[in-house]
Amino acid sequence: MSAGDKIRNAAEDLAGKAKEAVGKATDNDKLVAEGKADQAKSDVKQAGENVKDAFKN
Repeated sequence: MSAGDKIRNAAEDLAGKAKEAVGKATDNDKLVAEGKADQAKSDVKQAGENVKDAFKN
């Protein structure tokens, strides 16, 4: 996994956490769901990159 991919995945995860927190603070269920979805998407990308790295070694 390149450093750029790691940074993008971390940024997407942080953005998702921020959306979720704002959604909870404003009682906006749609924003909470979007934040959780962003975090899940980031986790899936991270897992895929880990699999690629495992086969490279």
